[in-house]
Amino acid sequence: MSASGGNKAIVAALLANLGIAITKFVAWAFSGSSSMLAEAVHSLADSGNQLLLLLGGRKAKKDATAVHPFGYGRERYVYAFVVSIVLFSIGGVFSLYEGFNKLQHPHPLEVPWLPIVVLLVAMVLEGFSLRTAVKESNHVRGTQSWVQFVRHAKAPELPVVLLEDLAALAGLVFAFLGVSLTILTGDPIWDAVGTLAIGALLVMVAIILGVETKSLLVGEGAGTTDVADIEQAILAGPETRRIIHMKTLYLGPDELLVAAKLAFDSGSRFSEVAIAINTIETRIRKAVPIARAIYLEPDVYVDPNLVNPPTDAIVIKGLE
Repeated sequence: MSASGGNKAIVAALLANLGIAITKFVAWAFSGSSSMLAEAVHSLADSGNQLLLLLGGRKAKKDATAVHPFGYGRERYVYAFVVSIVLFSIGGVFSLYEGFNKLQHPHPLEVPWLPIVVLLVAMVLEGFSLRTAVKESNHVRGTQSWVQFVRHAKAPELPVVLLEDLAALAGLVFAFLGVSLTILTGDPIWDAVGTLAIGALLVMVAIILGVETKSLLVGEGAGTTDVADIEQAILAGPETRRIIHMKTLYLGPDELLVAAKLAFDSGSRFSEVAIAINTIETRIRKAVPIARAIYLEPDVYVDPNLVNPPTDAIVIKGLE
């Protein structure tokens, strides 16, 4: 994912949510609608989340240090995980609390037309924000379904904004139904039900985000396509006989670590091995440009099925 594309979607969502949050708080102050209050807090939490994503992207650009020799690329994963916690605690739990409180202490709406107008305007603004996120995601989604994109994306910003915008639109629908039914029936219980639905939705989305970003924090390897491309690049030339084993790890959304043990002839000279490894590394970087940290170890392949496998190690001629 391009950083500019992710930032564009984040900024669009931030501007939309700030404006929406202000109007929702105003509408809640005049109407007393708990659904409107839940939506206002939701938009405020989303605004804070977008600021966290921007902060994570900025911190991830710091140069590597002796303490963090592989850089700070995973800062983006950390802040995306914090976003899921904020969405769960501030957005979801608060909405559930407000909904239960309204069930126990119902009160009629005041100025009922105001929340309806605000919700309709908010739907339009959230629609524009979601449209921007979808447009930017399509640049990198390829042939993946939307579920696959959210589950397998290594850059967390676009999936986070997509889920937040979808949750925001669904929450607005719940709030609109709750307020509308309250106006039509005169029963404030529907406003409380709408608030509870918003809270349940936000908790569900927060859990999904938490699970996906936790996986990235723990450490994920390259996808099957990139693994196949790396293997093909290694074996494309005559330098090595086979890949004994290989592991990959994302150091950040835009940086992949590749470590492999490769089989060489036991009589290879040191200079030959060095040139071969450099050649293979060049092919890997050309095939998968984000493979920036590459460590290749030369070895002699021993068939595990042999009864008496040879014990000789690789002989690096010229250093005897």
